[in-house]
Amino acid sequence: MKTELLIPSDIQFLSVVEQWLLGCLNLELNRLSGRPQVIQRLRLALAEGFSNAVRHAHKGKSCLPVKLRLEVLEDLVSLEIWDQGDGYDLNQYSPPKPQDRQEGGYGWMILSRLVD
Repeated sequence: MKTELLIPSDIQFLSVVEQWLLGCLNLELNRLSGRPQVIQRLRLALAEGFSNAVRHAHKGKSCLPVKLRLEVLEDLVSLEIWDQGDGYDLNQYSPPKPQDRQEGGYGWMILSRLVD
């Protein structure tokens, strides 16, 4: 199964995005049965990626859409998030140190630990 969703770049649509993912995965539940941790990891990754696109790539410009693509194969689940931002050089990213107790900057670290 392969499906896409084009949605406004607005954090208020986060619950719609999550329901889209869960609805699609529910259709494929037989293949994913016994793997609730996979579904939860995908849900968290999608929430983090979508909110990053809204806040950082589009800087709150709701007129710019975010495109989501989900593909479920026999042994692979692919989730892609496309935005129209300038891009980000991951080589420039350094995760925050826990002792700094900063509020933001954990998105890429979370995503890299959740998904390949």
